[in-house]
Amino acid sequence: MIDINLIRQDSEAIRQRYLKKQKDIDFTQFLQWDEQRKQIIATVESMKAERNKVSALVPQLKKQGQDVSTTIAEMKQLGEKIATLDKQLDEVSAQINDFLLRLPNLPDDDLLAGGKENNRPIKVFGEKPHFDFEPKSHIELCQSLGLIDYERGAKLAGNGSWIYTGLGARLEWALLNYFIDSHIKSGYTFMLPPYMLNYECGLTAGQFPKFEDDVYQISNAEGKKFMLPTAETALVNLYRNEILEESQLPKKFFGYSACFRREAGSYRAEERGMIRGHQFNKVELFQYTTAEGSDKAFEEMVNMACGLVEGLGLHYQLSKLAAGDCSDSMARTYDIEIYIPSMNIYKEVSSASNARDYQARRGNMRYRNSDKKLQYMHTLNASGLATSRVFPALLEQCQNADGSVTIPEVLRKYMDGMEKLVPIK
Repeated sequence: MIDINLIRQDSEAIRQRYLKKQKDIDFTQFLQWDEQRKQIIATVESMKAERNKVSALVPQLKKQGQDVSTTIAEMKQLGEKIATLDKQLDEVSAQINDFLLRLPNLPDDDLLAGGKENNRPIKVFGEKPHFDFEPKSHIELCQSLGLIDYERGAKLAGNGSWIYTGLGARLEWALLNYFIDSHIKSGYTFMLPPYMLNYECGLTAGQFPKFEDDVYQISNAEGKKFMLPTAETALVNLYRNEILEESQLPKKFFGYSACFRREAGSYRAEERGMIRGHQFNKVELFQYTTAEGSDKAFEEMVNMACGLVEGLGLHYQLSKLAAGDCSDSMARTYDIEIYIPSMNIYKEVSSASNARDYQARRGNMRYRNSDKKLQYMHTLNASGLATSRVFPALLEQCQNADGSVTIPEVLRKYMDGMEKLVPIK
């Protein structure tokens, strides 16, 4: 959530910043609630001060033999008024909190306004592959090479599901091991988070309460739980309701998880095969930093994610997203978009994002700086990487005229030195 004082100081300036995200937010009612809360607090504090003052006098009056029954009755009535106002305070505070929880993050000032039409490529690696033969799609290659069983995947779990089989499973695992080894060498701590999370995790990450319907809820679980949509949702909660020392930051983690999302199910040509599914594998980078270290951490994570794709030798572009295309929780995002030849389009395989202090405020995650003052941490994440689009891009970009696929050199040690995938007979 954003700092409430920013709205109090200049709500119109905040409204203008949200317009860059194509969200027109009216703060009129919110400011009325905020003023009402201030008035209730002032009244209650005055009443409580009066009650405390009189309550301290009652024993003295009794000792002097005075009748205090009227005073006690008045204090009882005052207590009832305080209780009524406390209830009103809880109600208006809940309205304010719910409003704040549903507000998106503020976009960084340097982002272009508008949606994805204003995204801008800022880096291109390699060239689009050109073939002197009729290239196959990744779906055809998966079938001819015996890598993926789409039919039985759908039989087991419905549309948007598949089974990695044989060398397909090994290639998937090789990608994951390549990502993991790279991040360990970069000094990040490897984490394997639980796949089933509690409601507070989604709230801190910024997915709840607004996007509860985008995840798989577990109806028979004790408490309100859901299947994680990304390891970020777990990693961002490691220090929820904790205070760290500035000297402990930055904290650098990466986590592997299967990811579960309800958004799959489109039948558009550009989302066929593995491009969009209900379950996929992903390695996620995550950092907790100071406010001052936030931008440096972002550049580091972007470069790490780009380095993985470059290590595979695959053509991609890096795009800086416009304000309206960044997710609600993020202040800025760069997407690594890999080229899928059969579709002649780029598909995102990594989003590197800086949430600034938005998630930390939601999860009450702070650090004590050198002046002993408490500040909210900054949180950042980057896919490093998601495999369900790297896998198809690798097959299509690395295919040969004889129907084989050349395995990138960085993956061969994970596949017993195998250099090519060849069609099955």
